[in-house]
Amino acid sequence: MSVGRARYLWAALAAAALAVAAGAAWVLWSRSGPGAGLYSRLWRPEPVHAYWAPATFYASPRTVAGRFEGERCVGCHEGVTPGIVRDWRASRHAAAEPRVWCSACHGADHERLRMPTPQVCGRCHARQQRDMLAERRWGFPSHALALERALEAPHFVDKPKAEVAACLQCHSVAQKCDSCHTRHRFSAAEARRPEACMTCHSGPPHPDDATYFASAHGRRYLAEGARWDWSRPLRRGSYPAPTCAYCHMHGGRHQVADKAIWRFGIVEVNPNTSANRVKRRRWVAVCADCHDAKQARAWLRGLDAERRAAWRLLYAAERLLRRLRADDLLHPGPGERPPYPNSRLDRLWPRARIGFYEGQASAFFNVSPIEREYFEMWYFDSLAAYKAAAHGDAAGVRRAHAALRRRLEGIRAAAARLRALGEAEQRRLGRRLPADPALWLEGPYTTRYLEEN
Repeated sequence: MSVGRARYLWAALAAAALAVAAGAAWVLWSRSGPGAGLYSRLWRPEPVHAYWAPATFYASPRTVAGRFEGERCVGCHEGVTPGIVRDWRASRHAAAEPRVWCSACHGADHERLRMPTPQVCGRCHARQQRDMLAERRWGFPSHALALERALEAPHFVDKPKAEVAACLQCHSVAQKCDSCHTRHRFSAAEARRPEACMTCHSGPPHPDDATYFASAHGRRYLAEGARWDWSRPLRRGSYPAPTCAYCHMHGGRHQVADKAIWRFGIVEVNPNTSANRVKRRRWVAVCADCHDAKQARAWLRGLDAERRAAWRLLYAAERLLRRLRADDLLHPGPGERPPYPNSRLDRLWPRARIGFYEGQASAFFNVSPIEREYFEMWYFDSLAAYKAAAHGDAAGVRRAHAALRRRLEGIRAAAARLRALGEAEQRRLGRRLPADPALWLEGPYTTRYLEEN
């Protein structure tokens, strides 16, 4: 190699090393703010975050000084927080030998108290903690990565604070076990019931509750569940019909991500990757506790078929939007609407995307009505169809696909009107009328939105 080429090679390697170092320094700097996550310098925690992300934000109160063990904690808190003491007395912790006192979980030094995290619980419940942390190998969605999923999302710091608080209330499951085992009973029987999961898994973005209760499994639970023995383990023969925990935490394993073949349902995936083949075998094995394995595989193929049908409809809508954008018929377009507030790149290079990448942004920022219609189709209707298919709610699948088709027809009709208007402008004026940026970039709502975030 000539001296000149070697010099260029070393220069390129040095530039790459500097770029990597600068990127790492920026990440460390951005994570060092008062908040947490990649955008920690752009938000501050509220007091309630101390309980939703205790490993990150909890600080012990300084109102009482001293070290206290066992009965002294209970003796004081019977007067201060009698409900908490009553729950603890009814727990297995109180009945254990030796007894598990408050200080085992919270610490004895009242000026250095802690809120229990999975790491604290894992001192005694090592297998459960190990199972939960092992979820990370499967990626999103999972309980172990739920808080990271929220904190690392750009729209986390762009949304109104009330919405952010609502997100963390559920995504905090990554840092505390009492999302499922409510404090201070920490009852496994309570956590096995569907309602424990549906505290978070409910509503349009998570229609697990509606689809499960509409299924044969859910209807039987509603009719008979009050009489079931919830102290029994999550194993074959324990329950007349499965609940959320029975299927998603089979055998009591603290993993919920090891069978999510289609992930969250909002991104098309290959259902037959090597990882998904493992998940398919697990799925069938759970169903085979009560049903023939051949039938379970057929149901799983039905879920695959539903996803393919849904994505055909979604791609048809996406093609219409892309053609409208290519012909400059969608307004406000990139550059005409507020940029993503914390994206310098979006300010320098406004660009439009659809589906997974722009879909969530369409929920929060000024977009054209036809784009918002696509968001409703992609996020709510498609997700409802997926969850209904996964939970055995056949009527829910039919309703959701009817909604997908109606919304696609509405998008087609709107696209035809926009195209006709564009052609009329071209015929009468010889050009298309430019959009007025002030219509979207100025005004009381836009100003207030940016000021409050």
